[in-house]
Amino acid sequence: MNAEHSNPKTLQEAIKHFADYANCHAFMVGIRWPGGEVCCPNCGSLRVRYIHTRRQWECREKHPKRRFSLKTGTIMEDSPLPLEKWLVALWLEINCKNSISSWEVHRAMGVTQKTAWFMLHRIRLALKQGSLTKIGASGAAVEADETYVGGLAKFMHEKRRKEIIKRTGVHDKATVVGLLERHDGKKHSTVRAAVIKDTSHASLIR
Repeated sequence: MNAEHSNPKTLQEAIKHFADYANCHAFMVGIRWPGGEVCCPNCGSLRVRYIHTRRQWECREKHPKRRFSLKTGTIMEDSPLPLEKWLVALWLEINCKNSISSWEVHRAMGVTQKTAWFMLHRIRLALKQGSLTKIGASGAAVEADETYVGGLAKFMHEKRRKEIIKRTGVHDKATVVGLLERHDGKKHSTVRAAVIKDTSHASLIR
Protein backbone atom coordinates (compact mmCIF):
# COMPACT_ATOMS: atom_id res chain seq x y z
CA MET A 1 0.00 0.00 0.00
CA ASN A 2 1.18 3.53 -0.67
CA ALA A 3 2.60 5.21 2.41
CA GLU A 4 1.21 8.56 1.30
CA HIS A 5 -2.31 7.38 2.06
CA SER A 6 -3.82 5.89 5.20
CA ASN A 7 -3.25 2.18 5.47
CA PRO A 8 -6.20 0.23 6.91
CA LYS A 9 -5.08 -2.22 9.57
CA THR A 10 -7.97 -4.68 9.42
CA LEU A 11 -10.25 -6.07 6.74
CA GLN A 12 -13.19 -4.17 8.24
CA GLU A 13 -11.21 -0.92 8.01
CA ALA A 14 -10.14 -1.72 4.43
CA ILE A 15 -13.72 -2.36 3.31
CA LYS A 16 -14.93 0.83 4.98
CA HIS A 17 -12.00 2.89 3.64
CA PHE A 18 -12.27 1.76 0.02
CA ALA A 19 -16.07 1.92 0.02
CA ASP A 20 -15.54 5.68 -0.38
CA TYR A 21 -14.67 6.34 -4.02
CA ALA A 22 -12.71 9.46 -3.03
CA ASN A 23 -10.27 7.23 -1.13
CA CYS A 24 -10.01 4.88 -4.12
CA HIS A 25 -9.38 7.87 -6.37
CA ALA A 26 -6.64 9.29 -4.15
CA PHE A 27 -4.98 5.89 -3.77
CA MET A 28 -4.90 5.14 -7.51
CA VAL A 29 -3.75 8.64 -8.49
CA GLY A 30 -0.93 8.33 -5.95
CA ILE A 31 0.19 5.06 -7.53
CA ARG A 32 -0.21 5.95 -11.20
CA TRP A 33 0.92 9.58 -11.07
CA PRO A 34 3.11 9.99 -7.96
CA GLY A 35 4.06 13.52 -8.95
CA GLY A 36 0.42 14.59 -8.83
CA GLU A 37 0.18 15.55 -12.52
CA VAL A 38 -2.29 13.30 -14.33
CA CYS A 39 -1.21 12.55 -17.90
CA CYS A 40 -2.96 10.76 -20.76
CA PRO A 41 -1.90 7.09 -20.82
CA ASN A 42 -2.23 7.04 -24.61
CA CYS A 43 -0.20 10.09 -25.66
CA GLY A 44 1.45 11.28 -22.42
CA SER A 45 -0.06 14.77 -22.61
CA LEU A 46 -0.68 16.73 -19.43
CA ARG A 47 -3.46 18.71 -21.10
CA VAL A 48 -6.34 16.75 -19.54
CA ARG A 49 -9.56 17.67 -17.75
CA TYR A 50 -11.49 15.62 -15.22
CA ILE A 51 -15.18 14.87 -15.82
CA HIS A 52 -16.67 14.30 -12.35
CA THR A 53 -19.99 12.92 -13.57
CA ARG A 54 -18.24 10.15 -15.53
CA ARG A 55 -15.23 9.69 -13.24
CA GLN A 56 -13.04 10.02 -16.30
CA TRP A 57 -10.41 12.32 -17.73
CA GLU A 58 -10.46 13.70 -21.24
CA CYS A 59 -7.27 14.48 -23.13
CA ARG A 60 -7.33 17.75 -25.07
CA GLU A 61 -5.03 16.35 -27.76
CA LYS A 62 -6.60 14.89 -30.88
CA HIS A 63 -6.38 11.09 -30.98
CA PRO A 64 -8.90 8.18 -30.93
CA LYS A 65 -8.71 7.27 -27.22
CA ARG A 66 -9.07 10.67 -25.58
CA ARG A 67 -11.06 9.56 -22.52
CA PHE A 68 -9.49 7.41 -19.82
CA SER A 69 -10.18 6.39 -16.25
CA LEU A 70 -8.14 5.21 -13.27
CA LYS A 71 -8.46 1.64 -14.57
CA THR A 72 -7.32 2.39 -18.13
CA GLY A 73 -4.08 0.62 -18.94
CA THR A 74 -4.07 -1.43 -15.72
CA ILE A 75 -4.83 -5.04 -14.85
CA MET A 76 -8.37 -3.86 -13.94
CA GLU A 77 -9.17 -2.20 -17.27
CA ASP A 78 -11.29 -4.89 -18.93
CA SER A 79 -13.10 -5.90 -15.74
CA PRO A 80 -16.60 -4.65 -14.79
CA LEU A 81 -15.67 -4.87 -11.11
CA PRO A 82 -15.39 -1.44 -9.45
CA LEU A 83 -12.24 -0.13 -7.79
CA GLU A 84 -13.95 -0.60 -4.44
CA LYS A 85 -13.71 -4.39 -4.95
CA TRP A 86 -10.29 -4.48 -6.59
CA LEU A 87 -8.54 -2.46 -3.90
CA VAL A 88 -9.97 -4.53 -1.06
CA ALA A 89 -8.77 -7.68 -2.84
CA LEU A 90 -5.36 -6.03 -3.30
CA TRP A 91 -5.27 -5.17 0.42
CA LEU A 92 -6.12 -8.79 1.32
CA GLU A 93 -3.40 -10.25 -0.88
CA ILE A 94 -0.72 -7.83 0.33
CA ASN A 95 -1.54 -8.19 4.02
CA CYS A 96 -1.79 -11.99 4.15
CA LYS A 97 1.60 -13.45 5.08
CA ASN A 98 1.08 -16.67 3.13
CA SER A 99 -1.20 -15.24 0.43
CA ILE A 100 -4.95 -15.86 0.41
CA SER A 101 -7.16 -18.33 -1.40
CA SER A 102 -9.88 -17.44 -3.86
CA TRP A 103 -12.42 -19.11 -1.56
CA GLU A 104 -11.45 -16.77 1.30
CA VAL A 105 -11.83 -13.74 -0.94
CA HIS A 106 -15.16 -15.12 -2.18
CA ARG A 107 -16.49 -15.37 1.38
CA ALA A 108 -15.02 -12.08 2.61
CA MET A 109 -16.12 -9.89 -0.31
CA GLY A 110 -19.32 -11.52 -1.52
CA VAL A 111 -18.07 -12.23 -5.05
CA THR A 112 -18.09 -15.59 -6.79
CA GLN A 113 -15.10 -17.91 -6.35
CA LYS A 114 -14.42 -17.65 -10.08
CA THR A 115 -14.31 -13.85 -9.85
CA ALA A 116 -12.06 -14.02 -6.78
CA TRP A 117 -9.67 -16.36 -8.61
CA PHE A 118 -9.58 -13.99 -11.60
CA MET A 119 -8.79 -11.00 -9.39
CA LEU A 120 -6.07 -12.77 -7.40
CA HIS A 121 -4.45 -14.12 -10.55
CA ARG A 122 -4.05 -10.61 -11.94
CA ILE A 123 -3.05 -9.04 -8.61
CA ARG A 124 -0.30 -11.62 -8.05
CA LEU A 125 1.02 -11.08 -11.56
CA ALA A 126 1.07 -7.31 -10.99
CA LEU A 127 2.88 -7.71 -7.65
CA LYS A 128 5.42 -10.02 -9.26
CA GLN A 129 6.06 -7.49 -12.03
CA GLY A 130 6.05 -4.55 -9.64
CA SER A 131 3.32 -2.54 -11.37
CA LEU A 132 -0.45 -2.50 -11.80
CA THR A 133 0.02 -1.04 -15.28
CA LYS A 134 -0.02 -3.36 -18.27
CA ILE A 135 2.98 -3.19 -20.55
CA GLY A 136 2.11 -1.52 -23.85
CA ALA A 137 -0.78 0.39 -22.29
CA SER A 138 0.84 3.73 -23.13
CA GLY A 139 0.69 2.98 -26.83
CA ALA A 140 4.49 2.93 -27.13
CA ALA A 141 6.17 0.27 -29.24
CA VAL A 142 7.02 -2.91 -27.33
CA GLU A 143 10.10 -4.87 -28.31
CA ALA A 144 10.36 -8.60 -27.65
CA ASP A 145 13.31 -10.94 -27.70
CA GLU A 146 14.34 -14.28 -26.26
CA THR A 147 17.51 -15.91 -25.02
CA TYR A 148 18.58 -19.31 -23.77
CA VAL A 149 20.23 -19.57 -20.38
CA GLY A 150 22.46 -22.45 -19.37
CA GLY A 151 26.09 -23.41 -18.98
CA LEU A 152 28.23 -24.29 -21.97
CA ALA A 153 28.79 -28.01 -22.36
CA LYS A 154 32.54 -27.57 -22.85
CA PHE A 155 32.90 -26.07 -19.36
CA MET A 156 31.03 -28.91 -17.59
CA HIS A 157 32.44 -31.98 -15.94
CA GLU A 158 31.87 -35.06 -18.09
CA LYS A 159 29.49 -36.62 -15.56
CA ARG A 160 27.51 -33.39 -15.20
CA ARG A 161 27.38 -32.95 -18.96
CA LYS A 162 25.90 -36.41 -19.42
CA GLU A 163 23.22 -35.69 -16.78
CA ILE A 164 22.12 -32.37 -18.28
CA ILE A 165 22.88 -32.37 -21.99
CA LYS A 166 20.47 -34.79 -23.64
CA ARG A 167 20.26 -33.20 -27.10
CA THR A 168 22.19 -30.74 -29.21
CA GLY A 169 21.40 -27.06 -29.61
CA VAL A 170 19.32 -25.13 -27.05
CA HIS A 171 16.93 -27.92 -26.05
CA ASP A 172 18.47 -28.36 -22.61
CA LYS A 173 18.63 -24.67 -21.73
CA ALA A 174 16.06 -22.41 -20.04
CA THR A 175 14.16 -20.13 -22.42
CA VAL A 176 13.75 -16.55 -21.21
CA VAL A 177 11.49 -14.10 -23.05
CA GLY A 178 11.80 -10.37 -22.43
CA LEU A 179 9.60 -7.37 -23.27
CA LEU A 180 10.92 -3.81 -23.46
CA GLU A 181 8.73 -0.70 -23.59
CA ARG A 182 10.59 2.54 -24.27
CA HIS A 183 9.16 5.70 -22.70
CA ASP A 184 9.65 8.78 -24.85
CA GLY A 185 10.99 11.75 -22.94
CA LYS A 186 11.83 9.65 -19.87
CA LYS A 187 15.14 8.28 -18.67
CA HIS A 188 13.87 4.77 -18.02
CA SER A 189 12.13 1.96 -19.81
CA THR A 190 9.82 -0.82 -18.63
CA VAL A 191 11.31 -4.29 -18.85
CA ARG A 192 9.53 -7.56 -18.14
CA ALA A 193 11.08 -11.03 -18.37
CA ALA A 194 9.74 -14.52 -17.81
CA VAL A 195 10.95 -18.09 -18.11
CA ILE A 196 9.00 -20.10 -20.70
CA LYS A 197 8.80 -23.76 -19.75
CA ASP A 198 7.11 -25.02 -22.94
CA THR A 199 8.32 -23.54 -26.23
CA SER A 200 6.30 -25.81 -28.47
CA HIS A 201 4.18 -24.17 -31.16
CA ALA A 202 0.93 -25.39 -29.58
CA SER A 203 1.89 -23.84 -26.22
CA LEU A 204 2.93 -20.46 -27.63
CA ILE A 205 -0.28 -19.88 -29.61
CA ARG A 206 -2.57 -20.58 -26.66
